[in-house]
Amino acid sequence: MPSAPAPLWSGPLDVDGLAQGSVRAAADAVVRLAAARGARIAVTTSPRAVGLAFAAVDHLRIDGEPTHPWAPLSGFFAAADGWVRLHGNYPHHAAAIRGVFDLPGAEGDAQQERQRIAERIGALPAHEVEDRVVTAGGIAAAVRTPQQWRAHPQARAMAGTPWVGVEPGGPARPLPSLPVPAGDRPLAGLRVLDLTRVIAGPTASQLLGCLGADVLRLDPPHRPELLDAHLSTGMGKRSGLLDLRRDAAVLHEELLPAADVLLLGYRPGALDRFGLEPAALAAAHPGLVVGSLSAWGSVGPWGRRAGFDSIVQAATGIAVASAADPARPGALPVQALDHATGFRLAAAVMDLLAQRRGGLVRASLLGAAHELLGAPAADDRPGSPSGPAADDRAGSPSGTAADGPLGTPAAAGSPSGSTAAPVFAPGPEPVEDDLIEQDTPHGRVRAVPPPLRVDGARVHGPIGRSGGADIRWSQG
Repeated sequence: MPSAPAPLWSGPLDVDGLAQGSVRAAADAVVRLAAARGARIAVTTSPRAVGLAFAAVDHLRIDGEPTHPWAPLSGFFAAADGWVRLHGNYPHHAAAIRGVFDLPGAEGDAQQERQRIAERIGALPAHEVEDRVVTAGGIAAAVRTPQQWRAHPQARAMAGTPWVGVEPGGPARPLPSLPVPAGDRPLAGLRVLDLTRVIAGPTASQLLGCLGADVLRLDPPHRPELLDAHLSTGMGKRSGLLDLRRDAAVLHEELLPAADVLLLGYRPGALDRFGLEPAALAAAHPGLVVGSLSAWGSVGPWGRRAGFDSIVQAATGIAVASAADPARPGALPVQALDHATGFRLAAAVMDLLAQRRGGLVRASLLGAAHELLGAPAADDRPGSPSGPAADDRAGSPSGTAADGPLGTPAAAGSPSGSTAAPVFAPGPEPVEDDLIEQDTPHGRVRAVPPPLRVDGARVHGPIGRSGGADIRWSQG
């Protein structure tokens, strides 16, 4: 009898189960949606395809060159009583960090800037760093153990809340049978308005676009998306710029009335003044599927706080459970909370479409973290940092910035500054047939497509210019 394949990223947390379960949920939802439109299809995936998709940005190449998605001010820093993780990939978040620590602008030597910030953080308690950076509009989290997180007010506020929750709305527009003039793919003829950022939301909209939907992503012109984020999740969609401060009427009068799906991925409350509060939108448009994505959930003291996958890992205890060295925090081998939440969000959206109903779908990265921390450990190695061992760690630093690149996030599977062996096994490495290579306005791009095949054909799509699309629907 053949043995079962080794799990992806075997280690102390079941990242493999989280990843493959989310993709299977999306695959099953595609089949149900196609059936609702009169088409019988086979949708398949594989552990290899899932592993590559969850590491998409790592495998991205532009004109043959890798990208560098982590900025100098992102990563773990040793505080006076523990550790803190900062996220400074976006210029406005990096500026907030510099402002807190009274540093000059972005010009100058990045290594020296990192060292100066490390020195300032080293003199402060981790929770004070977290509070000061967040108050200034930046992104930070003190590193907590799983036990410490369970006692946190935000964890208690979200206890029992599903990772992906669905509130059904009213009847949607009739769902035409396939094929339609726009094609025979499962989502052909459907329109998706995408107001999401970074990884989770764009992962969902990329899948919907590669399955045939007309996906229009909108970003503010004063804060365009980072190029590597656009390219690694940009297949099958168009990208345009819309300043809601001036042109919100375009969205409400020209785009929303014809949309089937609206995806929202900004900090809860950030878009309310533009008439984009999720529950109000769902009530005003009962046939519209509204997908609302957040870092921390929509309730609790952090319910309106911004965050990213790496920051949620740090706050919830995943960074402690992922550490190869007890003295330093670690990280998951991939941005698993983001990708898994994106696929689960896409699955819930497709199920509402298949039911010909509108409604509100709420998903959070915190829900994915709770799912991962509550799952059985992926291995039972003695000394694994899962379970009580992870809870009991003090999380105090054993060195300073001179001991390692504390301002730089860990490579996959290796905590920042640690020389210990990786705690997670590495994922698959791509070969030529795994990637889609295409000419784009940004150069010759090699990227990982979504991890699904429909009737044996790989799901993929073209990548357009970031911010270059007309603000209109392309399908009649």
